[in-house]
Amino acid sequence: MTDVKPTRARPQRADGEQSRERLMRAALRLFALQGFEKTSTREIAEAAGTNLAAIKYYFGDKAGLYRTVFFEMQGKPEDEIARYADPSLSLAGALRGLYVGFVEPLREGDVAQLCMKLHAREILEPTGLWQQEISEGIQPMHAALLAVLGRHLDVAEPDDELRRLALCLAGLGVHLHVCTDVIATVAPALNRGPQAYDHWLDRLVMYAEAMVEAERHRRRGLRTSENHRPEGVTPP
Repeated sequence: MTDVKPTRARPQRADGEQSRERLMRAALRLFALQGFEKTSTREIAEAAGTNLAAIKYYFGDKAGLYRTVFFEMQGKPEDEIARYADPSLSLAGALRGLYVGFVEPLREGDVAQLCMKLHAREILEPTGLWQQEISEGIQPMHAALLAVLGRHLDVAEPDDELRRLALCLAGLGVHLHVCTDVIATVAPALNRGPQAYDHWLDRLVMYAEAMVEAERHRRRGLRTSENHRPEGVTPP
């Protein structure tokens, strides 16, 4: 396992925005396809049409560039949470905010797919960043979704069923990224046309609302059964 430690890069200059962006996009593609160890800074610089000094200037070294690509090429957890955690949102509004975070990146072409491949490679060839992603990104977003579901299902403290529901809801969005190639083969029309991702967003919200309603119905049935249980009889 290779530890990718934080490195101190020099402050970014405003006139270098395009150069920095080219380096990040070139690095994303190469890291996703080849991995951290097998990708050289020279390859990245050549693919970005810049020089090795630019990598040192903006990112410090290869490890700093890798960290930046891994975390910056996707949404920040706090921004994602802000879309759905507002207590004033309706359930549909909160779910729409949740799935915007999954659907919008797909409009950027192959960037989302490369990010997914990079994450998959990081799991198989760990540098230590995936665990950081879980603890600092996925876990806070999961906790925020549990809070949303708790409000709308009137559940004061998350239980295992609420956690299971939250994971299933997130899974609907994750599936769009993990199975891009599968969708392109079994149902290619679903991702074609200017309105394709708008349709995905609408349907994800609709399906998710049905899942939440099913859980609401299940909990209501449990409460009814408990209220009608003969005194002294314990549930199986």
